Amino acid sequence: MERTKLSTAVKALRKQYGLTQEELAMKSGVGLCFVRNLEQGKPTLRMDKVNQLLNLFDYELIATKKS
Repeated sequence: MERTKLSTAVKALRKQYGLTQEELAMKSGVGLCFVRNLEQGKPTLRMDKVNQLLNLFDYELIATKKS
């Protein structure tokens, strides 16, 4: 799988906060498999779960018009 801006950002935030993937999964309420798939750039992820995880860092994923 190809890394995306989102997967790179999530991994950077996790490391910045000193969390393991397991800790991030537990604190955000998503599964460990989801965290791993997100950080690896899996192309199909549930947006609500992504936002649930990002909420821990006070971020959210939104749709924007392509430039």
